[in-house]
Amino acid sequence: MKTKTIDYKKIEDLIKKASEKSVRISDIILEDQSTSLEESKEHCFERMHKHLTVMLEAIDKGTNPDIRSTSGLTGGDAYKIYERAENGKALCGPLLANGIRMAMAVSELNASMGKIVAAPTAGSCGILPGAIGAVLKTKDVKKEDAVMSLFTAGAIGMVIANTASISGAEGGCQAECGSASAMAAGAIVEMCGGTPEMVGHATAIAIKCILGLVCDPVAGLVEVPCVKRNASGVSLAFTAAELALAGIKSAIPVDEVIIAMKKIGDSMPSSLRETAEGGLACTATGKRLQKEIFGQNL
Repeated sequence: MKTKTIDYKKIEDLIKKASEKSVRISDIILEDQSTSLEESKEHCFERMHKHLTVMLEAIDKGTNPDIRSTSGLTGGDAYKIYERAENGKALCGPLLANGIRMAMAVSELNASMGKIVAAPTAGSCGILPGAIGAVLKTKDVKKEDAVMSLFTAGAIGMVIANTASISGAEGGCQAECGSASAMAAGAIVEMCGGTPEMVGHATAIAIKCILGLVCDPVAGLVEVPCVKRNASGVSLAFTAAELALAGIKSAIPVDEVIIAMKKIGDSMPSSLRETAEGGLACTATGKRLQKEIFGQNL
């Protein structure tokens, strides 16, 4: 009989467990996964390592000037950011520029039907890889620590899924890009040596700054504005992580922030929850693109 040691209902419970043992959140999650799945820690780690490999491969494949989605709405933009960063022209420096580029690359690859890791969803798939990939590329961080940070990110996602939602159809884009930004912020903090408490504050800050974001895909496709929201989501993750690592705390506890996200999502009209019946999808251009792609108006 499989044993479950963590119920993934509160971030604060994860922080408390890790703090009591003076370990990272990822350490207690790895132990829990090993116990509940009845597998060795080494096996669980290796599986997560494979997930990271797929993420990094998606970044490389998505950073292609010729990549295009079937609709033609997206593709090739990640390469434009790559060129600016490589030529030293990026306004925001190599870390954030690479984060933006990598997030867009994975999202554009997803739109062109490439292989990605839905972390936590396909619509927000670029944020976590973008954050981890950029840290690995520009900072002195071991790949092993990057793999471990995915356990922390996954735990954050599990709590959000259990308490609120990670579905745009249920909670708007705050539930997708918001959850991904929170997961990425927590992962960044842990990768950079932050405490479990800092992980919690980064998670809270990321979600707070994206509360209320609607899901309004043009033509019902995970492309516009999704790809660019992945870019903004990774930017937010770095902002939240930077604040938390500096010792700045969220005035509202992380679990209360997640509950607030749930309530906000529940109050959103259906037109702003992935139905393509409101927001950007219903602009004049949004309707025109829908007709050009599918031969009909919204």
